[in-house]
Amino acid sequence: MAPHDARNTTVTAAADEVLYAADGPVATITLNAPQRMNTISRSMLDALSAALVRAGDDAAIRVIILTGAGDKAFCAGLNLEAQKSGTDSIGLGQGFMRTTIDLRNTPPTVLHNIDKPVICALNGAAAGYGLDIALGADIRIMARSAKLAASYAKRGVLPESGGTWYLPRLLGWSKAAELIFTGRTLSAEESLALGLVSRVVDDGTTLAAARQMAAEIAANAPLAIQAAKRMMRMAWNEPFTEHVHHVFLQLLPLFGTEDMKEGVAAFMEKRAPQFKGR
Repeated sequence: MAPHDARNTTVTAAADEVLYAADGPVATITLNAPQRMNTISRSMLDALSAALVRAGDDAAIRVIILTGAGDKAFCAGLNLEAQKSGTDSIGLGQGFMRTTIDLRNTPPTVLHNIDKPVICALNGAAAGYGLDIALGADIRIMARSAKLAASYAKRGVLPESGGTWYLPRLLGWSKAAELIFTGRTLSAEESLALGLVSRVVDDGTTLAAARQMAAEIAANAPLAIQAAKRMMRMAWNEPFTEHVHHVFLQLLPLFGTEDMKEGVAAFMEKRAPQFKGR
């Protein structure tokens, strides 16, 4: 990362537990609590949401990388030690009942609604909440020794932050049910075979692999990629006929962009295009 880039700062959390760094068109958000396997505290939830919103709102950012510090874990879930001791209240608390819950600004919802591509560099294990967050990324690159632990049922909970929505769509009902009901832990090779990750790489190289892919994505027309992601997200919940109409409505404004003119000109002139996001 370029140390002089003014966008490279820390998003406030306890002990700087969420880091934000911008390198040209790529923003890297790092969960930075390796001493406890990057488990999520209350302040980290807010800081992670803020970092995701920041990257989504920055016109200079075309791709987001989400990763964890250290070599043991991407995120081992919520900080259960603090939950048990009562020093960090993420849940509702014993005996506490709400009639409404506002999840609009929580990381899984914010992540799902971001139009920019998100790559999760799984430098280590992802379990529970950490697995749900990883599933919310568009592309997952996994270290060879890392594992995905769908251990919700073993902790007396369910995949509360997206897993019940993502896993049946990614795996099909039967495979998702098997994984969730057994609370099984998957190796990197098993995750790749099931299609939960796009690529398995050597330990210590996940961030480099993610940056390489991010650079390849960032070289393309950002408005077109963001429109494509919106349409892919919508396609999961609408019939084909309605969907192609929505796609056409997304296509029309792209015809008037400088980027489409540049793409056509570059093709005709047999050169690499230089897209500006306009």
